[in-house]
Amino acid sequence: APRVRPSLFFREEWKQQTPPEDPDLRVTQAFVRNPDLELKLYGPAGKDLVITGRDNDPQNPTHIWSGLCAATCAMTLRHKTSFVDLTGQAKVRWVTKVSGFQQIHPIVKLADGTFLAGDWADGSRTDWRETEFYFADVRWVKLDPERVVTIGPMLEKVDLSKVDEFGWTSLMPSNGHGQGSWSDVGIIELYGKPVPR
Repeated sequence: APRVRPSLFFREEWKQQTPPEDPDLRVTQAFVRNPDLELKLYGPAGKDLVITGRDNDPQNPTHIWSGLCAATCAMTLRHKTSFVDLTGQAKVRWVTKVSGFQQIHPIVKLADGTFLAGDWADGSRTDWRETEFYFADVRWVKLDPERVVTIGPMLEKVDLSKVDEFGWTSLMPSNGHGQGSWSDVGIIELYGKPVPR
């Protein structure tokens, strides 16, 4: 039988702030638009990720901004009723932008509690960019979620058939407002096969 391409497992667009805009408003569950998803924040500065931007504004769409993470930070989304199988042709499509030398890396938490960071890196300094990648093309290394640092060697084999959470990190601190060092992540679409919890 032919392989079936995984369908959309979840899409998250983020709820914009209501005016007046607070440039330093921390992201919380209240800004997650998809009712099936739970927001998880990691690292010494995870609580400092910010929600900013405006719906339907191509210059500054609603997104998560890492600029106030004075130490490493990371965020993931967890589906309330399903794990996700990210084998085969499973992929991510997301909208990103960066400043300085930051790059946005995918992270996963497996059903057994293991955290992994991928070597795929996204982000243009020029403008917002929509990209997609296949999990099969990514190499993984263990991630310490408390410190948001990679640990140990690159893993030869990783089983992504039961993933609990998916998200991102730049693995770097940020510099605050202005150009220099930060990451932006807007819409995230995760394509994979649901696995009941």
